[in-house]
Amino acid sequence: MPTYQYACTACDNQFEIVQKFTDDALTVCPSCQGELRKVFSAVGIVFKGSGFYRTDNRSSSSSSTVSSTTSASSTSTSTPAESKPAAAPAPAAAAS
Repeated sequence: MPTYQYACTACDNQFEIVQKFTDDALTVCPSCQGELRKVFSAVGIVFKGSGFYRTDNRSSSSSSTVSSTTSASSTSTSTPAESKPAAAPAPAAAAS
């Protein structure tokens, strides 16, 4: 149940009360029988969980797969690079 804050327009009495959504708003001050008004204030927002930050859409498994594929391709091209020094760097540059 939400907590509502009220202020009296006559005596400046301020208080909070827990009410259901379906309950009617209070209109009479309990201290002086004056008119009440609801007081609205900023609500604190806390972002918990994933999906709120720019880096959350990138999975860590895909970045590790890319790095392992890159290291595997550079390892496999190192052997042909010894026999053909000019031909081996060109495919590696095109793949990157």
